[in-house]
Amino acid sequence: MFASDATISVIDFEATGAVEGYPSEPWQIGIIVFRRGHPVVEDSFTSLLHVGDRPFNPYAPGRHEEQREEMSRAPSLPELWPQLKPWLHGRPLAAHNMGTEKKFLRQAFPLHPIGPWIDTLKLARLAHPDLSSHKLEDLLKHFGLMDQVDRMAPGLAPHDALYDAVACAVLLETLLALPGWSEVSVTALSKVTPARYHRTRSGSGPSS
Repeated sequence: MFASDATISVIDFEATGAVEGYPSEPWQIGIIVFRRGHPVVEDSFTSLLHVGDRPFNPYAPGRHEEQREEMSRAPSLPELWPQLKPWLHGRPLAAHNMGTEKKFLRQAFPLHPIGPWIDTLKLARLAHPDLSSHKLEDLLKHFGLMDQVDRMAPGLAPHDALYDAVACAVLLETLLALPGWSEVSVTALSKVTPARYHRTRSGSGPSS
């Protein structure tokens, strides 16, 4: 199936970060549906996630300090499976720098196959290997997408899970609109390796 025809769940987690004696844990989840080449704001989900008295890494971004009390009453990620199943089961997923999202879902739902995965970080590096930064917020600024994301996620800001999921979906929309990308399959996107980007960063120089 072409990615531009597929229904994809675009997901983001905000995380505590690792601290000595405590692994990184998710404290917020955001998901938005990407259908037929476009984000669908009306089809989205977000929730705080249970975090106990553990410390957060001092560099962990987001508004976690003012939401700690709400987190203490929030459901854990495994407890949300009945609500999350329609978003995750039998559907491609996308994330920006997907390693964190993939890890947290594997830990929470080890018996449920989830994926394939599309990584917009890899896609952006493939499409624009010479950019100085491929961080999500920097890519939004480069492509002039910040105002669009702000309109689609009113009242939210970067490092809110739903805001970042919307941002990732808008970036995916922009990338799939590139010449020749509209007829690329989900499978092909899930296997992308931005070789030119990695060769350039390793010092071997660009190639054709």
